[in-house]
Amino acid sequence: MAALYSSTSLLLLFLLVVPPPQAANQSPLPASPLPAVPTLPLLQALQMRAPGSPGWRVGPASGQPLRYMLNLYRRAADREGRPRRGRSLGTNTVRLVQASSHGDQPWAGRWYVQPLTYLLESQPEAEHLLRATVVYLPSLSLAHGRLLCALELVAAGEAPGVLLSPAARPRHGWAEVDVTPYLVLGNSSMGSLALRHVCVHAGRAGGRDAPATPSHPFLLLYLNDTQAGLAPPAAEPHRHRRDTGTLAYDLPNYLREQGGDKNDCSLHPFSVSFAQLGWDHWIIAPHRYNPRYCKGVCPHLLRYDYHAPNHAVVQSFVHQLVDASVPRPSCVPYRYSPISVLMIERNGGILYKEYENMIAESCTCR
Repeated sequence: MAALYSSTSLLLLFLLVVPPPQAANQSPLPASPLPAVPTLPLLQALQMRAPGSPGWRVGPASGQPLRYMLNLYRRAADREGRPRRGRSLGTNTVRLVQASSHGDQPWAGRWYVQPLTYLLESQPEAEHLLRATVVYLPSLSLAHGRLLCALELVAAGEAPGVLLSPAARPRHGWAEVDVTPYLVLGNSSMGSLALRHVCVHAGRAGGRDAPATPSHPFLLLYLNDTQAGLAPPAAEPHRHRRDTGTLAYDLPNYLREQGGDKNDCSLHPFSVSFAQLGWDHWIIAPHRYNPRYCKGVCPHLLRYDYHAPNHAVVQSFVHQLVDASVPRPSCVPYRYSPISVLMIERNGGILYKEYENMIAESCTCR
């Protein structure tokens, strides 16, 4: 396992830094839409969403929706993409859906009325809707007044619309309205949400402002993705100072050798830039990925801080005292942490997703 991990890291560095040699009479190969990607789990998962993958089309992921999702990302993760403790998202996936508008003349005097439709593509079976909100700006400052806005749910038939009210005070100017009860999403069905964005120009008499077009509200889907590697991180169990039944503690004089050699099994950095892979135009954050890897020799006496299992302790003794043909335990990752990624989807939406077990945090010998 350790050899595979270190050989993978060396392969990536070779691919990114050293171009392959070409024969003298060989013409250059045509450029590939995507560079070769090593077999790191996160990069394999992201490559399925890359611009060169089937179904990609450029979308309007910019402006206020992008700024909102960047703020959401920064509240949920640090600069390296590690999810923050105490984050309040309550899920591992947040998808921003843009609206399609209808009608060419939304302004009528002081009133602005814009019908909006959110087309919801069929959700994968592993994605389960937990909550849905529509985000909008309830107030917009103008030179001679303000633009006051609200949302109205378009009811079926001739029924009157339903005025939607935010459940909490606006955050940094943004208001969120819970629309979960109005969405019916099956795992394989298509759905849509129809709203009217209604604004009125409130200002001083005689004041004239050029018609301002408010930003379209956008839909946020809070999803629980249960596919492998994407389940919500489980709470790490509390580790006692002394694990019951661990040979490293119970054998006489076993822990006398506390010092470590520089070649001992340890954690090493290994940073991948998404710009080097040509992915920085659709992966918004983080800019780099440092999965880290474990490398080194497992010492004869496995110290308690390795958290080595009893089998590894016995195997180390057998190698040293009984049969040298029995290999030493291997240096492998012991504990992992997830990584949060903010990216542009094929349809132009914006996706926040947490991938589990993507950053090695410590090493052990097994």
